[in-house]
Amino acid sequence: MDRRQFLRAGAAAVGAAALGPSFWRHALAAVATPGPSPYGPLLPADSNGIRLPAGFASREIARSLLPVPGTLGLWHLAPDGGATFPAAGGGWTYVSNSEVPVVGGAAAIAFRPDGSVRNAYRILTGTTLNCAGGPTPWGRWLSCEEHDLGQVWECDPTCLSQGVPRPAMGVFKHEAAAVDPVGKRVYLTEDQPDGRLYRFTPDQYPALRRGRLEVARVAGAGPGGTVEWLAVPHPLGIPATRTQVPASTAFDGGEGAWYDSGVVYFTTKGDNRVWSFNVAQSRLEVVHDGASTPGTPLHAVDNVTVARSGDLYVAEDGDDMQLCIISRERAVAPFLQVVGHNGSEITGPAFTPAGDRLYFSSQRGTDGVVGITYEVRGPFRP
Repeated sequence: MDRRQFLRAGAAAVGAAALGPSFWRHALAAVATPGPSPYGPLLPADSNGIRLPAGFASREIARSLLPVPGTLGLWHLAPDGGATFPAAGGGWTYVSNSEVPVVGGAAAIAFRPDGSVRNAYRILTGTTLNCAGGPTPWGRWLSCEEHDLGQVWECDPTCLSQGVPRPAMGVFKHEAAAVDPVGKRVYLTEDQPDGRLYRFTPDQYPALRRGRLEVARVAGAGPGGTVEWLAVPHPLGIPATRTQVPASTAFDGGEGAWYDSGVVYFTTKGDNRVWSFNVAQSRLEVVHDGASTPGTPLHAVDNVTVARSGDLYVAEDGDDMQLCIISRERAVAPFLQVVGHNGSEITGPAFTPAGDRLYFSSQRGTDGVVGITYEVRGPFRP
């Protein structure tokens, strides 16, 4: 991290500490309910088969097994979790995992400042079933392997085929990672019916080589409550990390995770919930509860990201292939829908650093095999 990046990260951390908890205390006072989208209803599908609100447009960026247009880089199968990173000299890079066995890994697409594609290349090889993950404030991508011996791999989005395993962050069925730059910790989800919520505290932040892995215990009558963190005795997973601390709390199928303004958001697919963890208050709440919200358009929750406006965007793993918004007004509504992609799922939603473009993928496309990655542009609110 150079001096300029460090100062930007420091400013973001101060802003998070000042605005996050107080802002979201009101916004998350109640579970979100179906309501109008700030962008209005969805229009009929465009030429890419995507339904969008008025004023928005989509373009196809890449297809599995084909070179990314304008480059020699082949795009991977099963594109999954993703994030963007600012590039030196302007532009940005979109990173995407590959959730396939044996040859999973991750790849990147580099964009010029005008949005045209500059390059595409692999940034991680030799791993398997790379599902979600998360970006770091120091410009690295954490790629998470979703299998019983899965690890977190720290990757440089600008370099070809590299990546370093971080076993101190636990060996288990990893799903996503979210970095809190204020508390200097990483929060981790586990994709198991009895999965856990973990946090990793590096010995010397931001180095992830060594540190302390802990698991959450939630105290309260309902699904939320105050969180206590208990040490995981054997992070290398013998026995399985989720069984090592019987007093810890089970979460039904942990999926996406994202940190924003003092809050860690994550999803659990087994009970169709979106959660918020207020770091300063050590308080866990349910933002969206599909089982107890009649008429909600959001089902099969998966990857999650947060826009600069503070709105949450939650992808669906199947169902009717919608990317839904949970607005800062606590309304749940579809933001977009992909038509004709039966048997697929929406993955990897991520905004550009400027917040004016959104990337996502249909993991298995229209034929159940070839994934397609898209960009959406439009009047995203500040």
